[in-house]
Amino acid sequence: MPKRKRAEGGALPPTGAGLIRYFDEDTRGFKLKPLYIIIAAAALVVLEIVLRLVGVDILGF
Repeated sequence: MPKRKRAEGGALPPTGAGLIRYFDEDTRGFKLKPLYIIIAAAALVVLEIVLRLVGVDILGF
């Protein structure tokens, strides 16, 4: 029986059950750390509260 050649890159054994290896996929585009998203959301909430409190005097709503 001939020996099987191993694919370069170290293929996973067939026990993956059809799961996708996401760590191999690298997409181009804009990347942000999760901390920046949390800070931006908190800043938006604070801005909303400030506008609700003093926005009536400034904007006249």
